Amino acid sequence: MSHKSGFVSIVGRPNVGKSSLMNKLVGENLSIITSKAQTTRHRIMGILNGEDFQIVYSDTPGILEPKYELQEVMMGFVKVSLDDADVVLLIVELEEKYDEHSFALLKTIQTPIILVINKIDLAKGSQVKDKIDYWKSLIDVKEILSVSARNAINIDSVLDTIKKYLPEHPPYYPKEDLTDRSERFFAAEMIREKIFLNYDQEIPYSTAVGIDSFKDEEAILRIRAIIYVERDSQKGIVIGKGGSSLKKVGTEARQAMESFFGKKVFLETHVKVADNWRKQKLKLKQFGYID
Repeated sequence: MSHKSGFVSIVGRPNVGKSSLMNKLVGENLSIITSKAQTTRHRIMGILNGEDFQIVYSDTPGILEPKYELQEVMMGFVKVSLDDADVVLLIVELEEKYDEHSFALLKTIQTPIILVINKIDLAKGSQVKDKIDYWKSLIDVKEILSVSARNAINIDSVLDTIKKYLPEHPPYYPKEDLTDRSERFFAAEMIREKIFLNYDQEIPYSTAVGIDSFKDEEAILRIRAIIYVERDSQKGIVIGKGGSSLKKVGTEARQAMESFFGKKVFLETHVKVADNWRKQKLKLKQFGYID
């Protein structure tokens, strides 16, 4: 029996549903999801295995014009993902319009591109057909699909289409693998997700999460996490009156971890200031954004 394997890069502008789609395609919540743009900061791989195929998905940060060092690094993840890709999934949302800058990265690649129109659950009348015609007239892609990642509509059609363009190749990873990321990484991401959900304005974007200690005991996981902010004023907001805000984030993150890891979790959280860390390469390296 022949076997297909390949790397599939999921790209698009911020908040179009890339992470939701990858989670549905893999069948696990590997990428954190919030309604805020730029939630995804890393390239996160999710591996889907079948008897005769292996698909290595890469969820990537949303394409944007970088304004500081962290965003430069994020766009670097997108470019590396495109360089590695055997297939590109270009995700656009239903109401999205063509933007020259956002799609400039794709003009020079020879990799097969599948355009996926997301959020069709919000469509009215002939809107889906109209949008397919609209994109056909603007961009050269192999196929155009329409889905709702949130409601799992037409997800199987995405999988079937990807498999058509995968090269014949042995598996790149052991068949039992689900991701290339560590448990520490997912613990930090779950805390960061709760920060995005519980704070407004600049706080979510000014925070980074480091796992200081991760001890996997027989009956419990003991995790010590540091939440870094850029200014002293932000530290007070994250902690909240009497520690109430930090306690809420910690409780929600712990519950998410217990569901994800399948065991009891003791989570200890602390808040520290790392001045302007988003603009400093040394800090970005310390927080795992640069190898």
